[in-house]
Amino acid sequence: MSESRAIVLYLHVHQPFRIRHYTIFDAGQEHNYFDAPSGSKENNADVLRKVAAKSYLPTNERLLRMLNHNPKFKLSMSITGTVLEQLEAYAPEVLESFKHVVATGRVEIVAETYHHSLAFFYSRDEFEAQVRMHREIVERIFGVTPTAFRNTELSYNNELASWADQAGYKAIICEGWDPVMGWRSPNFLYKPYGTNNIRLLTKNYKLSDDVAFRFSNQHWQEYPLTTEKFMNWANASWDQPLLNLFMDYETFGEHQWEDSGIFNFLEHLPKAWLQNQEHTFMTISEASESFEPVDELDIPNTITWADTERDLTAWLGNKMQQGAISSLYALEAPILASNDLKLIEDWRRLQTSDHFYYMCTKWWSDGDVHAYFSPYETPYVAYMNFMNAWHDLKFRLAEKGIEV
Repeated sequence: MSESRAIVLYLHVHQPFRIRHYTIFDAGQEHNYFDAPSGSKENNADVLRKVAAKSYLPTNERLLRMLNHNPKFKLSMSITGTVLEQLEAYAPEVLESFKHVVATGRVEIVAETYHHSLAFFYSRDEFEAQVRMHREIVERIFGVTPTAFRNTELSYNNELASWADQAGYKAIICEGWDPVMGWRSPNFLYKPYGTNNIRLLTKNYKLSDDVAFRFSNQHWQEYPLTTEKFMNWANASWDQPLLNLFMDYETFGEHQWEDSGIFNFLEHLPKAWLQNQEHTFMTISEASESFEPVDELDIPNTITWADTERDLTAWLGNKMQQGAISSLYALEAPILASNDLKLIEDWRRLQTSDHFYYMCTKWWSDGDVHAYFSPYETPYVAYMNFMNAWHDLKFRLAEKGIEV
């Protein structure tokens, strides 16, 4: 077992297929839900290219340099099927940059659902189908097979860990949220409750969120966050073997803009950490094999990495969200029975969790965050577009003589 201390850096890449301005008059007439006109907020190609220019390309350029200059530097990433599709269609040069990073052999691709869905909580069959689809596209594009698992929005409970254990994954990750951790530190390896072989890594949300959310906040009492200051915080837990830094890929360049100094912070991180000879970097799977679990973590209720509550209310907290997602999964049997691949794919694209996030009506501490990510003027506009598309799914089934 390893005697070193390791940073486990995990970055998540995702873009949804946003629903265009789709009215009830379009339902039954026009079955194209996702191709908004260029220049509109919902245009997926425009958004992808903007985020690629601000975040993906400059981040990949720096990561490649970091990997080439620091033999001990490693990281893990997950990249959804929906963003891979869009990269292939709208920005193939950006996909090539991801391939170059993965080709170094020191970047682990983590398994997840292809469509970034909450299917685990609504249909186990659909969930497993999307995990298979994701594995297949990762194998096709990157030539690797994932051995660690993360669920959409880092949603996690004992049941998910049991599934992942039986599916043969080495590791699974979740939020190191205080109410479930209790007296435990997120800086150790754990055994999920009721499992045999799989290991659990918990996100150090305080240090992760210092980078992901607070880095450019000039009202934050710790602003500005320098590499030296961050290393002092990281070294405060000198007797704990892991530092799990989990965040969105778009942290770099999109959520925290280049002029904030975020790219310099990222690029200086390996050198600063590796000044101590006992320090290293590990992928999620490596960490799961390099340390012994110190305890068993029992998490019967679902946690996520979103909002102050760290539960599913960001996606399922109001009647609109609950009604929309229940209505969508109620169509599963007739949709799959249709054997219409386009219809099935449209249904799956509507499962992406972002659609329900846009319907969130929270306020105070989290409302601004939801509004920032949404292409729609209000949560109610997001709901109407979604339900109009849902009505069109029913129309297309009726055209085939399939009763709902």
